[in-house]
Amino acid sequence: MPDSLGPRLKIGVITPATNTIVQPEFDAMRPPGISNQLTRVLIPDTPVGTEEEFAQMMSTVRTSVETAIDAVMACAPATVIMAMTAETFWEGTLDAAGLQSHLESRAHVKVILGAQACQAAIQRYGGIRRISVITPYMPAGDAQIRRSLTDTGLEVVNLLGLKSNSPLLMAHESPERLRRAVREVDDPSVELILQVGTNLAFARVAAEAERWLGKPVLAVNTCTYWQALRANGIEDKVEGFGSLLMEH
Repeated sequence: MPDSLGPRLKIGVITPATNTIVQPEFDAMRPPGISNQLTRVLIPDTPVGTEEEFAQMMSTVRTSVETAIDAVMACAPATVIMAMTAETFWEGTLDAAGLQSHLESRAHVKVILGAQACQAAIQRYGGIRRISVITPYMPAGDAQIRRSLTDTGLEVVNLLGLKSNSPLLMAHESPERLRRAVREVDDPSVELILQVGTNLAFARVAAEAERWLGKPVLAVNTCTYWQALRANGIEDKVEGFGSLLMEH
């Protein structure tokens, strides 16, 4: 349902309470007449220094997602972005399609998931097979990301997990570290670089990196926001976030 500040589209967003990157990045991408309405999923800023701690964090996140969906739907958005990458790539009781169907049955609107948005974005470039990936995760999370991507037929040439020490501290990875990560995962055989982990401030770094490398560099936040816009008939070109929002 549109309103006076969002006459074209109202987008609901759910993201972890520890996430400080999604809200400013999505607002920077917002075309005129679009309203972003964010609800936070309550999770503690627990350490994720081991694979066991990462798995425990994911279990905690899952228990809070439905509550957040109910809360954001109170403002009647036309679509909802689940801005929580790991949950959408994570192998568990529901795959990405199953999770999307479950959440849409609760929300009664389209729900955009990171895994599916990234896959759709990659497909728009045509014929991409060999990619490299950057994450903020520990090895357990990285293994799930790799599995999810290879299951779609992609070859993950290089994968770099930054091993951020907690969900909150993912947002503290500097632009310099993220630029260095791009260089570390690139090689001449790589056709596209993908970043996942919604609390990494990578959207503008990705746009910069496309200019250096001459190949697509995609941030998960850009992919999900792009899909939310396009799925609702918003075709505006948005500058500053790379080729996906400018050309597709």
